[in-house]
Amino acid sequence: MARHANTASARSRTRRPRRILSTLLIVAGLVLLAVAGALWGKDQWRYHKQAQINRKLASYVTLYDAPSDAPKPPDVDWAGLKTINADVVAWLQVPGTAVNYPVYQAEDNVRYLRASATGEYAVGGQLFCDYACTRPGMVDALTLVYGHHMLDGSMFKAIAEMDQQEAFDAVDTVWYVTEQTPWELEPLLLYYTVPDDEDVRKFTWESNDEFRAHLQELLAKAVTSRPDAAQVIAGAKHVLALITCNYYDSYGRTVLLCVPKAEAASALS
Repeated sequence: MARHANTASARSRTRRPRRILSTLLIVAGLVLLAVAGALWGKDQWRYHKQAQINRKLASYVTLYDAPSDAPKPPDVDWAGLKTINADVVAWLQVPGTAVNYPVYQAEDNVRYLRASATGEYAVGGQLFCDYACTRPGMVDALTLVYGHHMLDGSMFKAIAEMDQQEAFDAVDTVWYVTEQTPWELEPLLLYYTVPDDEDVRKFTWESNDEFRAHLQELLAKAVTSRPDAAQVIAGAKHVLALITCNYYDSYGRTVLLCVPKAEAASALS
């Protein structure tokens, strides 16, 4: 009997740590689930707030369903937008996509990364023009506009998706509307690069020929492009670069280059 009692006691002592470990693992799992749920909820709330900001700003523009042979630019309430933030320089719209946002320009390329037009934290920030570009954009040979690649389809996700030729070909108009000029553009080419590629922000060119030679180099590494891109580049004077993140190449960058339709038509004539 004594031997049996001792054996039972030993088994009990062996099982007790196992039960404690099992309980701790269950508690840890529940804690991890709670943390994951809280993070998911936080992300959803941030995206919700971003959507609210985007809807509010979109109320200051009127879009037109004009026939493809006579597209009409967005009609922007500049006075209304400026009462929110005087840094606004343009409105960018890509018909057929979710891209329909104001463009801001600060004294650096940091302010609007995670800040809304009203200065609040915003997970998607705002679209912004590079501070080194001449205001309001489309003045220099190269104008850069940055936007986040948001997984809910907003901001510049549609731009990143133009690395597929079918999606690239589906976009025939890009509006960059300033208070002075409605620039009607069309996609030229899209390429991948790395975050620290200094050539992306090169603004000074000795001549038009040097600028065009640079564009030809970019065409050589294009992921998608128009079939007559080389001919269009030969007459290019202005290029709008839309830049966003991609998640396909170790967190690289996607750059979509667009050219004014008038310049493209002139080069092809």
